Amino acid sequence: MGRIEIIMDIIKAIASEIKSSKLLVAFTGAGCSAESGIPTYRGENGLWNKYDPNIYANINYFNQDSSYYWNFFKEARYPMLKKVKPNMGHFALAEIEALGKLKTVITQNIDGLHQEAGSSSVIELHGTTRTIFCMNCSKEYSMNDVFTMLETEIPPLCSECNGKLRPAVVFFGESLNPQILHMAFEEAGSCDFLLVVGSSLVVYPAADIPLRAKKRGATLAIINRESTPLDYLADYVINDDSGKVLPQIVQSLKHD
Repeated sequence: MGRIEIIMDIIKAIASEIKSSKLLVAFTGAGCSAESGIPTYRGENGLWNKYDPNIYANINYFNQDSSYYWNFFKEARYPMLKKVKPNMGHFALAEIEALGKLKTVITQNIDGLHQEAGSSSVIELHGTTRTIFCMNCSKEYSMNDVFTMLETEIPPLCSECNGKLRPAVVFFGESLNPQILHMAFEEAGSCDFLLVVGSSLVVYPAADIPLRAKKRGATLAIINRESTPLDYLADYVINDDSGKVLPQIVQSLKHD
């Protein structure tokens, strides 16, 4: 049996278990958005190869001089996020939700593409770059608003109180929001099937989420281009692009 036939058998087995599952949760990482043209952070062409995260994404540097971050946002982040669209993997997860089989997406991504694809229940562990707020008065701004400001001033300042703006993301040196993390662990702990999509499972505490699900007896499937440190725990592993695999799972759910 060739590799394609083996993968198709695994896809059918995953779809069959999803059909019989009572509560499916997806856990997604950078690989899920890579097919939309968003570079991963740590890969061969990763963002952090060009921009040192200890400078451009560190809360201590941001607090001292936020212009580092806003130059990075203007040069690299905004132009990319402005043009990217959800890929087939994002749409497939939204479709599994529409079929009544997916309860929640827990994501490490900050791009908002799950919501754009139609997913309604999304837990964003690391926040979202699409929302920017004033650290003084909490007034919120869109990415487009702030990019317009960056044409004339770096760093941008609040139009209401002249306060400092920051994105609603978790910087290096910051802890994850404990309430959001608790929600994610609650979802993982109560599911009977956890579908990992596009995560290398090396960043903690996020990588503890599949462990929580597995310890509670859930079926674990991992779809990622490369192997992960938790593959040995998984019931199913497919090393391929999620944009190819997830639509096939949807087709199998609909027709088998």
